[in-house]
Amino acid sequence: MQERDPKKPRQKSTIYDIAQKAGTSPSAVSAALTGKWKQRRLKKETVDRIRKIAGQEGYTANRQARGLRKAESGLAGMVLPDHENRFFAELSQQFAREAHARGLCPATVHAGRDAEAQLSAVESLIAYSVDLVVIAGATEPLALARACRAANVPHVFVDHPCAEAPSVVTDNTHGASLLTDTLLNEMPQPVISDPGSWLYFLGGEMHLPASAERIQGFRQRTQAAEAFFSEDQIIACGYEDTKAEQALADLHDELGRLPAGVFVNSIGCFEGVMRYLSRLPEAQICGARLGCYDYDPFATLSRFPLRMIRQRADLIISEAFGQLDAGISDASLIRVSPELI
Repeated sequence: MQERDPKKPRQKSTIYDIAQKAGTSPSAVSAALTGKWKQRRLKKETVDRIRKIAGQEGYTANRQARGLRKAESGLAGMVLPDHENRFFAELSQQFAREAHARGLCPATVHAGRDAEAQLSAVESLIAYSVDLVVIAGATEPLALARACRAANVPHVFVDHPCAEAPSVVTDNTHGASLLTDTLLNEMPQPVISDPGSWLYFLGGEMHLPASAERIQGFRQRTQAAEAFFSEDQIIACGYEDTKAEQALADLHDELGRLPAGVFVNSIGCFEGVMRYLSRLPEAQICGARLGCYDYDPFATLSRFPLRMIRQRADLIISEAFGQLDAGISDASLIRVSPELI
């Protein structure tokens, strides 16, 4: 038997060598070393045996080379409009957990609400050969879906739905109905001749799906309670805190006092509302009822009664990955019910 020259570099073991020594298939070795063994339903002891042999042989999976060969990178991409918003931050955290559980490395991009910036972010992730993309708060979802489909990248939309792709969203109409009913029940009965006694909807943009659905829920419940008297009750001033602050200041000036109730459409808008209220004497705010369609535990410490809607980021992302795991690519829509806090 010819002896190996110790000066000659040892030939690297291949995935086939490891499979032979482990008594399993090359595909099982690949799944064990790339973190996809749970999807293959491999036994933990089999995975441990494969990894032990691979370690002894000095073998490591080369993700970059694998990406060049199979258009895969081991990356899971997510596009968000905002990192500071607690709901989007929770989506990002849950996304990372689900990605790690599948042996993927999460890559999250903050793209704002500009449609071109969102498309650029998706195209950049595609260029890095991401294995999948989760898109939150899409301004123009069709363009994003078509870019992913053209590159054959599995994708799912959350928060804002897409008509041409699987989507998982909060049941915004139901959540808005819950919050509206709660505020109306806690307010004195609104009087048509007294706009100061009305319940107002503040924040968001009417053309965006989430805001449109919340406005729909608000309108339905105020009409059912005979408390919707004018389109002036809906002030869709956008999502920026400064615009919400100014809108409430203008309403205060117009009415001569704070309205009896305010339904605030997002936590970003709520920051502006809180800033304005902090400048008012206690006597001017003690009677107002406030609700926010978003949740922040620190906001519950405010000096006036507050109701909040908590969107279930954990369930939304779990459902989104369920769609991806099942290989669903056709248009579908799952609505997740929020909870009243």
